[in-house]
Amino acid sequence: MPVTISALEDIPLVRPGHDLASLLIEALERAELEPCDFDILVVAQKIVSKAQGRFLDLATLEPSERAVELSGKTGKDPRLVEAILRQSAQVLRARQGLIIVETHDGLVMANAGIDQSNLSEADHGKRVLLLPEDAQASAEALKARLDRHFDAAIGVIISDSVGRAFRLGTVGLAIGAAGVPSLWDRRGEADLSGRRLEATEVGFADAVAAAAVLVMGEAAEGRPAALVRGLEWKAEERPASALVRPKSEDMFR
Repeated sequence: MPVTISALEDIPLVRPGHDLASLLIEALERAELEPCDFDILVVAQKIVSKAQGRFLDLATLEPSERAVELSGKTGKDPRLVEAILRQSAQVLRARQGLIIVETHDGLVMANAGIDQSNLSEADHGKRVLLLPEDAQASAEALKARLDRHFDAAIGVIISDSVGRAFRLGTVGLAIGAAGVPSLWDRRGEADLSGRRLEATEVGFADAVAAAAVLVMGEAAEGRPAALVRGLEWKAEERPASALVRPKSEDMFR
């Protein structure tokens, strides 16, 4: 079965309080895409955050001394830096225009995932969008609604676009995943020559998220979700948190 990735078109602009599952179901039905077992719906974190009302008014923040210090180093608005600090467990690196942090969920990313793109024009410089509240629970809730509606066992991945150490450009990253083996441990399986694999663990959810983002787009495409079809696996379901490298194994921090 070929692998296909179908972006969902014409999803209305998501606002706080919207029933995101219903919007996604309607978009799938308009596209005549009825999810079946092993299909995976990849959803941009931005619309999850918007539905949850995860907007933050920068005017409500009083920058701390640390925020003012980092603002001087990076050139960022000190109120934005304060927002980043409040969403972070640790600042790892900072330079002009960039702050890399570890979030409270253990994700390493720029600006704690705080987003200013694709917000309304009135928001520019005033409001920012935070990552979803518990992206894993959000993925599980969406899966439950979709499974029930379509009478199928599908996967749901909530993706964000991130940069990577030592590589330029952004790719999709799974920050929440339900119904899929986020980290697929293939150690012990045989390769083509019969040699047993000793170290191979597949970042399955990240790979699917990265592929889906290619058709969803990163700018003004207006396609915040995509259905991935044709993948199969024989592995236990694991949450997106399984992809976070333990600090004891981290050679770069």
